[in-house]
Amino acid sequence: MNTKIPIECACPEAPAGKPGLLSPRRKVILLVVGLVLWVVVYHFIRPGTAWLACTALCGRTDMHFKEAVAFFLYEVPKVLLLLTLIVFAVGIVRSFFTPERTRQVLAGKRESAGNVLGALLGVVTPFCSCSAVPLFIGFVTAGVPLGVTFSFLIAAPMVNEVALVLLLGLFGWRVAALYAGTGLFIAIVAGWVIGRLHMEKHVEPWVYEMQAGPSAGEETRLTWSDRIDEGLRAVREIVGKVWPWVVLGIAVGAGIHGYVPEDFMASIMGKGAWWSVPLAVVFGIPMYSNAAGIIPIVQALLEKGAALGTALAFMMSVIALSLPECIILRKVLRPRLIGTFIAVVGAGILLVGYLFNLVM
Repeated sequence: MNTKIPIECACPEAPAGKPGLLSPRRKVILLVVGLVLWVVVYHFIRPGTAWLACTALCGRTDMHFKEAVAFFLYEVPKVLLLLTLIVFAVGIVRSFFTPERTRQVLAGKRESAGNVLGALLGVVTPFCSCSAVPLFIGFVTAGVPLGVTFSFLIAAPMVNEVALVLLLGLFGWRVAALYAGTGLFIAIVAGWVIGRLHMEKHVEPWVYEMQAGPSAGEETRLTWSDRIDEGLRAVREIVGKVWPWVVLGIAVGAGIHGYVPEDFMASIMGKGAWWSVPLAVVFGIPMYSNAAGIIPIVQALLEKGAALGTALAFMMSVIALSLPECIILRKVLRPRLIGTFIAVVGAGILLVGYLFNLVM
């Protein structure tokens, strides 16, 4: 006779809730350990990559190749480490500023103060070219003035965390602050100008017929554990998507750094060429790239003699006036308003380029 013997599991019962998730306390401990490791690794990047470059290129006599490889080996880990840290921090900050909450904050705000607030919120609110149309519709239907909406839409792609962290890593905090300040200035002034022109009639009529979506009051409150998860998710999504562009951009920059003569770049993009700033903007507007791909190239151009104002004008025109975004916005804007948007922002970028070529 076979008797079934009950087998009791010796394992403790799993806590209620989602299986496999770390507790908030363990998340904090792992976060602190990760930050300590980040500091240690970042501290040893320069001597480590210098040793690696010396070992790998010991028998080579081509100095141009040596300079290009040394540039590449040093910049790739440095920029990726900075990118990971800043994107994580910005991901936590962005958890406080969802598009719905931003829309509610801006609704009913008057121009001037609304332009400043819209530009500042544009920096910390998730935005990409593909979301331009739904954000625009949501803002307009919620009563946000057209000029304030444009301040937000201009600042969001222009002053982004990828651009800031790359500029910080490649040029230092002064240039990064310069980029952020001038980007916000352009967004605020351009939005104010567009608002003063009263171009509401050049928005497609069907936009005003749409109903506003849910308000921010319906959002679920997040705990700090949730916000850490948001920061980690931002790292996975943003760094996971842009790291190939970072490596590619640094590779192109390394080639320029090692092989392009300094006099050549200085003659084309130097301070002495008055036409270099408008030419940089004209070339930048139809291009499509992100900050990850364009900024390492800008670094190499600066090292070869390009003027800072010209390089910033080129970078801003590529990031803020991308052709795909203009095509997407055509769904909600008529050509005259799109043309005004490009002209006003382009004029602001030109002003920034000439200003910094003059004073720096």
